[in-house]
Amino acid sequence: MLRAPRVLVTGDDPLTHVEGIKVQAIAKFVGISLTVRSADTENGKLALPCLLANSQQVSGGNVIAKLLVAAHGHTLYPQAPYSFDKRYRAAQIDAWLDYSTAELQHRQKGKKDQATVVNSLTPLERALSAQTYLVQDTLSLADIVIALDIKLMASGVLSNKALANVARWYRTVLSHPHVAEYSGPITPTPAAPSSSSTSAPHAATNGISHGQATRGSEASTSQSTSQSSPQSAVHANGQQQRQERSKGKDADGQQQGQAKPKGKDAKGGKLAKNDVAKGQKKGGDKKEKPSQAPKGDAKKKKETKLGLAHSKQTSFGDWYSEVVVESEMISYYDVSGCYILRPWAYKVWEIIQRWFDDKIKEAGVENAYFPLFVTEEALKAEKDHVEGFAAEVAWVTKSGDTEMERPIAIRPTSETVMYPYYAQWIRSHRDLPLRLNQWNAVVRWEFKHPTPFIRSREFLWQEGHHAFATRQEAERETYQMLDLYAGVYEHLLAVPVCKGKKSSKEKFAGSLFTTTVEAFVPTNGRGIQGGTSHCLGQNFSRMFKIEYEAEDKTRQLVWQISYGLTTRTIGVMIMVHGDDKGIVMPPRVAPQQVVVIPIPNAKMTGDDKQAMAAKADELVQQLKSNGLRVTSDTRDNYTPGWKYNHWELKGVPIRLELGPKDMENKTVMLARRDTGVKEGVAWGDVAARVPELLEQIQGDMLQNRREEFENSIVELTSWDGFVKALDDKKMVRTPWCDEEEVEEDVKKNSASGDAMGAKTLCIPLEQPPLPEGTKCFRSGKPAKNWVLWGRSY
Repeated sequence: MLRAPRVLVTGDDPLTHVEGIKVQAIAKFVGISLTVRSADTENGKLALPCLLANSQQVSGGNVIAKLLVAAHGHTLYPQAPYSFDKRYRAAQIDAWLDYSTAELQHRQKGKKDQATVVNSLTPLERALSAQTYLVQDTLSLADIVIALDIKLMASGVLSNKALANVARWYRTVLSHPHVAEYSGPITPTPAAPSSSSTSAPHAATNGISHGQATRGSEASTSQSTSQSSPQSAVHANGQQQRQERSKGKDADGQQQGQAKPKGKDAKGGKLAKNDVAKGQKKGGDKKEKPSQAPKGDAKKKKETKLGLAHSKQTSFGDWYSEVVVESEMISYYDVSGCYILRPWAYKVWEIIQRWFDDKIKEAGVENAYFPLFVTEEALKAEKDHVEGFAAEVAWVTKSGDTEMERPIAIRPTSETVMYPYYAQWIRSHRDLPLRLNQWNAVVRWEFKHPTPFIRSREFLWQEGHHAFATRQEAERETYQMLDLYAGVYEHLLAVPVCKGKKSSKEKFAGSLFTTTVEAFVPTNGRGIQGGTSHCLGQNFSRMFKIEYEAEDKTRQLVWQISYGLTTRTIGVMIMVHGDDKGIVMPPRVAPQQVVVIPIPNAKMTGDDKQAMAAKADELVQQLKSNGLRVTSDTRDNYTPGWKYNHWELKGVPIRLELGPKDMENKTVMLARRDTGVKEGVAWGDVAARVPELLEQIQGDMLQNRREEFENSIVELTSWDGFVKALDDKKMVRTPWCDEEEVEEDVKKNSASGDAMGAKTLCIPLEQPPLPEGTKCFRSGKPAKNWVLWGRSY
């Protein structure tokens, strides 16, 4: 389909032009090369834009874009074979494409007064009020197509408060590099005013381009100062302000980690006299002596410019161990494998807990609490189950100095704690379903490579345990809980996951089958199990005699599920998003989403400093009233540069700077933690722009990591290249005969050097086509499914 050479023929009129932009942007996404020609060079009449591919002709921007995506198999549009979820997603995208053609493109040819345009965009505003993108909270073909429609139609109306969510989404989509390359800067053009339209200056101020308001570009400054609009004035003033930033303080000049607290080191201790920067004058300018790299590999402290001794790319394990401590997430405890969760980490867990707890309660789940201890008889009631945990069970054997008559286990999980009481409570079909969850801590005495958040001897989690009358109910809710786990990772943590089933070898001990969400850390090429949901079948109900009287008066065993999510989620987030400056927090789970940093200098009067402090407090309260988590750093014994580094290390998504020139110009500077991009914003626009930017950061982080995840999968149909792919830090998808002996063989023979062998991460729920006669990549036996392999934690 659509074989090369592919020629896109477009015209000069605005509608045809934007349709051509759509096609070029989509082609960039899917990696297809296009030759673009003007209609003037073509013979005959063509309906524009038109794609010529060999003897084929396809017209219409939306139609061409969809065909390009389908031809390449890109995730912007679902590809065959179609599951129910894929069909549903495709139908939603198609509906929005119809909206684009019938409503938006029609408007481009008709009335463009603001009231009419706002009315046309109302369906978008409603759809985007609760999600980042139009379809299932993931960037799709519909987002790109409609955002470009709006750019042509009348992006100036996005200053209208009734379209706040559309404006946020519009910036997010058009800021994607592949789109921006063809669409140009995001500078709204006002629609023709109607009687109810806002004033032009207000609209222009709201249209400040975050892509343009960056520092350090002389060309950009020159261009901005030559314009007379309020937007240009804010941009130019912001540029000038950064160049004249407080000379008595280390502001941007020390952002790379050289700034230190006055009279103290980075840990808060006093500096030696010789450590004070030479050339510093009282109350005046100070010049920082260029830092010199320490000699020898053993003295690389601060080489990453944030006080971190290790780089994520070259020393991942050491980097991770260091960053979780330096960012104040954990402290090490004097019992090996146990860690103290400091407030910064526990707040993240509380946000995850609150979101998940609300979701399961909507599904009819109730919270309860069962004791920490398990009797030996109860623990051993299910043979397969106890064998799976035997090496990890911690036992209490003494009370004071006295040996206990019967040792008591500390729960590694609660099936054997809870189910004897399910047998007491469930008597009739009227007692079903029973859905209980508990938030607690469990102990698994891990001896291999304890790692903070990832593998510890005690950890926090939730564990749900449901009982049903039928297998269908149990299986349905097993997958329902799995979907919620995927939501924790993708919606909250901006970490992409693959939903799948565990192999028989890897499934939960005693279960019928186990489903999982699998994440991946590209830096070290390790897969990591994110959360599991188990269909237990009737195995436990048989052992614990959990029976009910059915409507036909017969005695039946219940069907059960269990599922658990742990503080491992936090470790995965750090591993996937962190960098050499520290943690990068997705906004939805960040304990503080914004840090406000006033930047007074020695030349300011007392009244000026008070005014700056008052304005900073006003901005904090204004953002808090919008439901954001905001703090300010007003400590006067630290330089601005040191504060920047401190909050970057902790991962706060947005830094809001307020300096002397900002006070004069009534602006602030917003700095993104994830990209470092900065933009100037007028005071009056801060309350609207900051929430919008937080959503954009959240969406960008997920989209970037999703592309990284997909690029980390290599598909092979034979053993050749399997170990090399693993050594290249990839996951491998192969056809497989689904036999445990083959799984063991692969693990044994894929170990190389110090690297562990691969195991099955999961059997993905969304399976590529498996043609009849396909052989297992390792055994040569008939393949039963595609499986994802990888080295893992």
